[in-house]
Amino acid sequence: MNFELTQEQQLLKDMVRDFAQNEIAPKAREIDETGEFPIDTFKKMGELGLLGIPFSEEYGGSGGDTVSYSLAVEEIGRACGSTGLSYAAAVSLGASPLYYFGTEEQKQKYLVPLASGEALGSFGLTEPNAGSDAGGTQTKAVLDGDEYVINGEKCWITNAGFAKTVIVTAVTGKDARGKNIISAFIVPTDTPGFTINSNYDKMGVRGSNTSELILEDVRVPKENLLGDPEKGFKQFLYTLDGGRISIASLAVGIAQSAFDAALAYSKERKQFSQPISNFQAIQFKLADMSMEIELARNMVLKAAWLKDQGKKFTKEGAYAKLFASEMATRVCNQAIQIHGGYGYMKEYGVERMLRDAKLMEIGEGTSEIQRLVIARELGCGEKKKAKVNG
Repeated sequence: MNFELTQEQQLLKDMVRDFAQNEIAPKAREIDETGEFPIDTFKKMGELGLLGIPFSEEYGGSGGDTVSYSLAVEEIGRACGSTGLSYAAAVSLGASPLYYFGTEEQKQKYLVPLASGEALGSFGLTEPNAGSDAGGTQTKAVLDGDEYVINGEKCWITNAGFAKTVIVTAVTGKDARGKNIISAFIVPTDTPGFTINSNYDKMGVRGSNTSELILEDVRVPKENLLGDPEKGFKQFLYTLDGGRISIASLAVGIAQSAFDAALAYSKERKQFSQPISNFQAIQFKLADMSMEIELARNMVLKAAWLKDQGKKFTKEGAYAKLFASEMATRVCNQAIQIHGGYGYMKEYGVERMLRDAKLMEIGEGTSEIQRLVIARELGCGEKKKAKVNG
């Protein structure tokens, strides 16, 4: 077993770290306070090729792998959780379904602008009454001649307010068992009847755009149907499996940033005439934090490697997402504790990291859903009854 990164992967990691620390980190506090989406930062990321890392060059990508992409998410998340979340969503959710399931024409028309950084994409799955139970989707799409007419609403959709296209899931009929057939559609955001509201006031990741989508008789050409209409459910499950790796990477990045801040502070802060890093109580906290971050990182990279090798990674992706997200919350909480009263102040940044980290336990499938996915992969319970999405 070789745990070393390739030369290309290490060079990419170093490049993204330099960019993130110089361009993104200095804006993190302002982004959190204002809630403004860092559109200029994304333009620069597009120019660097970061939005197309895991896609082939023929579609405007960089021809990299999932490991490289995971490293990039970690470094961006280490600098700013908000920017990291929008970056992960743009690639894993906005562009990846087009790459994996789109026709050649769809890839050229919709994927190339996303992978080359000319535009942002978004993925509209969650609804007010269909979160963890994605099979309960109520948005409907009806074929009318050469067009599908879509009606419904989506909530908590990342990047939609700044996207040119949104991939929307909708019910198109019933199967032989009477279950909903869920299909995916490519919907340009300027389509008549498509309304996007970005009015959420969030606890964390405040600079990441989160929107409500309302579709009222939205018409799209039938060629905007993405992938196999009978396998839309399986398609977005595969999309979410990959997305969980990116959320886990983001959690590792946020946790690493909190740990770095706590370690540095512990060496500077003096109590009883010595740095608090000399006290065993603080040392044990830091040791546990460092250990858990590294364990999470290793799980993330294993899941990413499995995906790159074309192997099954559903269970490992859930392992990574579950452990990394809960780890990040623990680490950020301990970072505040090490900072004491200063950690509760916005000036030191660790309170922002805790607020950002909490979403990692909710988005892309809650911790509870990850445990269900893992149990299902272990053969526990009836597969047909397991809820699989968040």
